[in-house]
Amino acid sequence: MSTSLSTSGSTYGRPPIAGPADVGPQALCAREPRVPAERLVAEMVPPPRFDSVRFDTYNPDPTQPSQAEAVTVLSGFAAGLGGSHASGSGKRRWFAKKPAAPTAPRGVYLDGGYGVGKTHLLASLWHATPAEPALKAFGTFVELTNLVGALGFQQTVQTLGGHRLLCIDEFELDDPGDTVLVSSLLSRLVEQGVALAATSNTLPGKLGEGRFAAVDFLREIQGLSAHFRPLRIDGQDYRHRGLPEAPAPFSDEQVTKAAYATEGASLDDFPGLLEHLARVHPSRYGALTDGISAVCLTDVGPVPDQSTALRLVVLADRLYDREIPVLASGVPFDRLFSEDMLNGGYRKKYFRAISRLTALARDAKPLVSQ
Repeated sequence: MSTSLSTSGSTYGRPPIAGPADVGPQALCAREPRVPAERLVAEMVPPPRFDSVRFDTYNPDPTQPSQAEAVTVLSGFAAGLGGSHASGSGKRRWFAKKPAAPTAPRGVYLDGGYGVGKTHLLASLWHATPAEPALKAFGTFVELTNLVGALGFQQTVQTLGGHRLLCIDEFELDDPGDTVLVSSLLSRLVEQGVALAATSNTLPGKLGEGRFAAVDFLREIQGLSAHFRPLRIDGQDYRHRGLPEAPAPFSDEQVTKAAYATEGASLDDFPGLLEHLARVHPSRYGALTDGISAVCLTDVGPVPDQSTALRLVVLADRLYDREIPVLASGVPFDRLFSEDMLNGGYRKKYFRAISRLTALARDAKPLVSQ
């Protein structure tokens, strides 16, 4: 399915791939993607980075027995999802008898720090579940809320209600409104027999801690946690195990030269890109990178405020999902966020973004030597 991208007054269905040097790199700031709702549904599968992951490609840390235990538990969970949907078939009919609400938790919740392989395990569960892809859904928490925004609540329940499994990555509730929305959605899906699996950096009962103190918010969290069996995964960020330090930023000249020499690369100045992200809905950040082979950024500096920082987190997630290298000049990625941000309620998001951008910067290093 094509995505309409408009730039400089022109519209085209597929972004061009830069070729000869005289064509030059593209600019993310010139892109204004329009993403139809049906694409949001069709793309609810593990991202390209996790196309080939399986339980047997996950390498548990021998010093962290909880990792091997997670593989065992999730393998059994996937096997238990075989056969027909709880309603008696893959898709419910309007006249079908409503399935009885399960009396036990209908999901698993992978709790652990960033970089312990939670997304790898979640994607492996999706792949291992014996059902056709149309009966399984995989997306981030942000993508799920965007789907509700695009389809509406009732249509989302109808669309996902016939699924056998819904996997939600990075389950982080940033405001009470989203808490109520997703809690209600998952409750409806559980009633229809949909199994749930989610990842996050905190236990279900601790979501939102340090952000909000509203009684209603905490009550919704507790009700939501009842749907999951928490599964703790201990360990260190695998991206930093035995790997070299992230490369230092390059010069503006090196980044620009690499952008012109790399087929399909984009080239933007970082402050301008941050301003552009404010004009593009986060649900479109994936489409923003369609056809891009590498993102080249000049003048990278500290992010000015929290709203901008949270948008950058979403972009970092989409770039990481698509394995798009990031070549940058300016300050190192571990200096993007202020101390106040790193010590605040969204700190886990910021640390995840740093970790992922660092990995992508490492991937981009060979571009300079071309």
